[in-house]
Amino acid sequence: MKHIQMVDLNGQYEAIKNEVDQAVLNVIKTSAFINGPEVKEFQADLEKYLGVKHVIPCANGTDAIQIALMALDLKPGDEVITSDFTFAATVEVVGLLQLVPVIVDVDPDTFNISVEAIKKAITPKTKAIIPVHLFGQCADMEPILKLAKEHNIPVVEDTAQAIGAEYTFSDGTKAKAGCMGAIGTTSFFPSKNLGCYGDGGAIYTNDDNLAALMRSIVNHGMGQRYYYERIGVNSRLDSIQAAILKIKLKHLDQYAASRNKAAAHYDNFFKQIPGVHIPARAKNSTHVFHQYTLKIDGINQFEMQEYLQQKGVPAMIYYPVPIHTQKAYGPERFRHEDFPVTNHLCKTVISLPMHTELTNEQLDLICFSVKEYLTK
Repeated sequence: MKHIQMVDLNGQYEAIKNEVDQAVLNVIKTSAFINGPEVKEFQADLEKYLGVKHVIPCANGTDAIQIALMALDLKPGDEVITSDFTFAATVEVVGLLQLVPVIVDVDPDTFNISVEAIKKAITPKTKAIIPVHLFGQCADMEPILKLAKEHNIPVVEDTAQAIGAEYTFSDGTKAKAGCMGAIGTTSFFPSKNLGCYGDGGAIYTNDDNLAALMRSIVNHGMGQRYYYERIGVNSRLDSIQAAILKIKLKHLDQYAASRNKAAAHYDNFFKQIPGVHIPARAKNSTHVFHQYTLKIDGINQFEMQEYLQQKGVPAMIYYPVPIHTQKAYGPERFRHEDFPVTNHLCKTVISLPMHTELTNEQLDLICFSVKEYLTK
């Protein structure tokens, strides 16, 4: 049996090797390494796939969030509400821009940002809300957007883990993750569901003015060449990465189906084991399973992780430390007891291998290894 990996990037590459190799060679032959035709072609393909008016490629997912907030013209001291249970990049750029991160708790089932927690956190200083579409499914966007509209607050969706997930509103209309708020952001880090072979990211919007602003910001604040209209950054998706992403985008729905098949295998096994909680599915979102994360009562995650590793099964703990306790984000501003869900999740979650190349033999080994640890 092939060695099990958390993400089998090489196995995925082998399946599309000829297409990728040719695409990369074409970029090298033309030598249009920056803003070449591949970037524009991928941009157009992604716009069509998402059903969004504007995609602005950039260098990585962290830049994408920063550029989105820069385009909203927020001022130092403005408050930005976001999730406690997430990777630090979401909050990091808030601090970099001298904004105030207002961190709130999450839903105990989906692990996505709590609508009630957002409601309680809104103040006159709130100038943006960043819901994170965690682990592969959308946050509950309809009530979030309603709240935001009532208070005239823009919503920036962090969809780095949920590209391709689809949300259904109460009237039956559907939208892809990242295409519901004022701006959506994503990452093309190699391990993402749509990942390149280096760093990459993108920003989405249906707003023409925001799109023009963000296109300027990603390119040093230029409008016309050498005329700088605003402070910008240097954040570009290079042509080789765009060429790879253009190919992989064609397979994205197939990748999601493969991940859902693996998730169903896990579900059927783990739902029979007492104390093991399989991932909840949001009632109004599809799931693309960036991660398959169990919640297990009474475990020592790190001991379990080490045990599985000895069995040849990798496992990860996303996330072991709440953002509200991190030194960088001013833990003295928060009361630990205000985050009961996140505090509990950080002690009980463990993520199993999840990717497009998992075989039934590998899945069985993973499942039985987890059961062995829990029943030893």
